[in-house]
Amino acid sequence: MTLRQAERRRFRFTGAANQRSVRFSQELQVVCRFDGGVVVRHQVQIQIFRARRKRFPVSVRSVLIGGARWVSAVSCPVAGARSRLCGLFLSRAHGWCVPCWAGCSGRRQAVVTRRRVPGGCHRYRQIVRCWKAFTRRCAEGSSMEQADVLIIGAGASGGVAAGALAQAGFDVLCLEQGQWPDRADYPAQRRTYELEARKQWSGSPNVRGRAADYPVNDVESDVAPLMYAGVGGSMVLYAGDWPRLLPSDFRVRSLDGVADDWPLRYGDLQPFYERTDAAFGVSGAGGDPAYPDGAEPPLPPLPIGAIGARMARAHDRLGWHWWPAAQAVLSAPHQGRRPCVQFGACMQGCPEGAKASTDLTHWPSAVAGGVRLLTGARVSRILMSGNGLATGAEFVRPDGSWHVARAEVVILAANAVGTPRILLNSSSPRYPDGLANSSGLVGRRLMVHPFANVTGYFDEDLTSWRGHVGAKIACYEFYETDTDRGFVRGAKWSLAPTGGPLDAALPSRAGNEVWGPDHHEHIRKHLGRTISWGIFGEDLPDEANRVTTDSALTDSSGIPAPKLNYTVNENSRRLLDFHVARATESLQAAGAYETAAESLMRYSGWHLLGTTRMGTDPATSVVDEYGRSHDVPNLYVMDGSVFVTSGGVNPTSTITALALRAVEHLIEHRREQRVPA
Repeated sequence: MTLRQAERRRFRFTGAANQRSVRFSQELQVVCRFDGGVVVRHQVQIQIFRARRKRFPVSVRSVLIGGARWVSAVSCPVAGARSRLCGLFLSRAHGWCVPCWAGCSGRRQAVVTRRRVPGGCHRYRQIVRCWKAFTRRCAEGSSMEQADVLIIGAGASGGVAAGALAQAGFDVLCLEQGQWPDRADYPAQRRTYELEARKQWSGSPNVRGRAADYPVNDVESDVAPLMYAGVGGSMVLYAGDWPRLLPSDFRVRSLDGVADDWPLRYGDLQPFYERTDAAFGVSGAGGDPAYPDGAEPPLPPLPIGAIGARMARAHDRLGWHWWPAAQAVLSAPHQGRRPCVQFGACMQGCPEGAKASTDLTHWPSAVAGGVRLLTGARVSRILMSGNGLATGAEFVRPDGSWHVARAEVVILAANAVGTPRILLNSSSPRYPDGLANSSGLVGRRLMVHPFANVTGYFDEDLTSWRGHVGAKIACYEFYETDTDRGFVRGAKWSLAPTGGPLDAALPSRAGNEVWGPDHHEHIRKHLGRTISWGIFGEDLPDEANRVTTDSALTDSSGIPAPKLNYTVNENSRRLLDFHVARATESLQAAGAYETAAESLMRYSGWHLLGTTRMGTDPATSVVDEYGRSHDVPNLYVMDGSVFVTSGGVNPTSTITALALRAVEHLIEHRREQRVPA
């Protein structure tokens, strides 16, 4: 078949309909890098069909959707159905002859020759050079993974989804850009752990700079995003605080006239809260008056210590709420894990394994149940079929090799920065604004919980450096809206340890003048003699706060990095000012002779939420209440991106409960699920 004949004939991948002719059809992007830094991106549709001549197993024909074309059908004598294929590419605009790799792996970067070739690809030597490059790439080959369900991200929600799918008998593949964490590497057992927390074990990927991390442009963000890449995700470095959203958090529009209501209520999620509590091994005390009645946490509360007891007595005198905080940290042995030994270094990994993270609680059993977890697999984009369904994802390995994973259902669990990054990087002529983005809301409505810290100084040694970091006790006294305060919504307070000797000595607690004649007195004042309230303020959604992609910044694989635009709004500023004043009052009631406050702390962006919000209307939301995309029926989001509002509490408990609810709905309705042919 000639190229002209091929162009006249329309091939379409429709399952069995054209199996005799078409073997594979895929839209892909070819990236050409020219001398002088010029980058040209071409969208092409490649179709692989059976050749008529016996000596060639397949032929390749592609029609370019803009500005240039593939010149002649190319037969591949060595590549199988799953191997990389290529063709000779002629750019009419630039006149270069370019070897372009395509096939199953999708996006490739083409390297062009420096010399212009008169007559384009019809020069014999250039054709031979391109053909040699082609056959070399074909010979290298490329594995193409296949599964029923593809999960992108092995963190909190990815682990929950994988475990449920494995139990239901699905063939599951998970792609994770990081590696399995090694508890022996965690710095809590080393004297330098507080120094390592500021660099190697920082929560910021920009500070940490590991190979598995991607950079984030946060220059235009008031808060720096914090996250961790690896099996277990950011749970490896989170504090373990495990509160739930309160009933009012699901009805903010109805109650306070701002933001939006969720398409579900607390009662819809409560059974899943209770089940994830059991799965993660949550410690706590039942009967908290801030919450509706329900099952008690599976384990007793952790010790609240001297600082918790002191603040509890103060709140009793003030008549304010307090309660032993629910923590995803073991107070007793549970499912083969040992209880907390009070290292006080939860946010640099728990060497004891007492703090719950899915690398301990979910992934071992999921892998034993048949789930394939591929680490060191960085996803660049979601692949689509011609009928508007997701067919899998393209990913790159640490050695620079590109691969494809095919699946009938794709689940994104990459956090509220990583998920919109992948969707926006999946743009194409059919989806110019990114995938699943007909609403224009992918990446918008970013929420991060503005954070403040109020510290009280006491005469007595309270050993306040010791204990689990999440929260000894929690306070919800000022959580609900009171319009007389001049703002809406509220905040949760968490009482946590105040750090060891190096944390007391180094900025920011010690200010900018770390050394000097008053250094030892400063340490005596801070170490073990301070109590701090951490204040998580509700962050109302704003479409101007968003995640986009930065064409000028890429990760080590050349994939465009995310860029954050985030500004703390006036409501949040007033909210934090009020809560800082009340927390100061609380500490003074406990006997503090001095207090200090840090408000709107920059490095506090752990709680990344809202960038693919759920809802019932496709015009005003990205996914439905079960995380299914309105635009792509077999594409799901099961991470913090789906939050409609942020609440004023740590979100991991809600993220995992939502993921369990969503994946079980997917399993229950699997027979109605649309999948690619």
